[in-house]
Amino acid sequence: MRAMSESVSLRCPACRREHVYTAPVYPCGCGAPVAPPLDPHGSATAVTHRAWDDEWVEVRCTSCGHEGEWPRPELGCPCGTLLLVPVAGTAPDAVEPPPAPPARRAFQPVTIRTAHDAVTAAAVYLRWLGYRDIRRTGRRPTNGVALCADGLLAQVDPTVAPASLRDVECLWLTAMTESVPCAYFSLSGYSPEARTRADTLGIPLFVLDLTGTPQPVNSLADDLDAEGAGR
Repeated sequence: MRAMSESVSLRCPACRREHVYTAPVYPCGCGAPVAPPLDPHGSATAVTHRAWDDEWVEVRCTSCGHEGEWPRPELGCPCGTLLLVPVAGTAPDAVEPPPAPPARRAFQPVTIRTAHDAVTAAAVYLRWLGYRDIRRTGRRPTNGVALCADGLLAQVDPTVAPASLRDVECLWLTAMTESVPCAYFSLSGYSPEARTRADTLGIPLFVLDLTGTPQPVNSLADDLDAEGAGR
């Protein structure tokens, strides 16, 4: 018989907070307890839309062999993000995964000691992602320095205050006029309003730690970090 419950460690892709999730236990028709088989190696994803077929997961009772559909595990993060808990064995067996692309070389950060170093660190990171022709623009953003590349506008904010809602919206408006996507790099993080607005506008947010390694703050930044300029 299965254990009464399983637990996994999860990281919220929006705020990076760690959680421990314990699977709920449901009674099978035979009376035995069953629980969704959690994937300890999977990653939590943010729920952005609802679809009826995605709300359920198939669970097999190890006592009687009956296969039933049970609610897919979810977890609410205090930051407001609803997390989809990874479940083992839910991917179709018949579908072969696509060939893996060549791995990027390891990122080599630039230690940040000055505001100029912060700009350099962001430029090095963008080049590592695959962006080309990275340069400063002539415009003056609300805070920091504006960088542009082929297909991207970025703002690097080395100030000691968290980036504000206005900072994020101004970057988005400028990117809209130039018909390119944008990304924000901040040394001091973001206000809650700025983070919420960035998710709405589709802006990847990064925090620059002092080692010079940009840390993704929202799921959009996670995607950009994983997929690079070809996303």
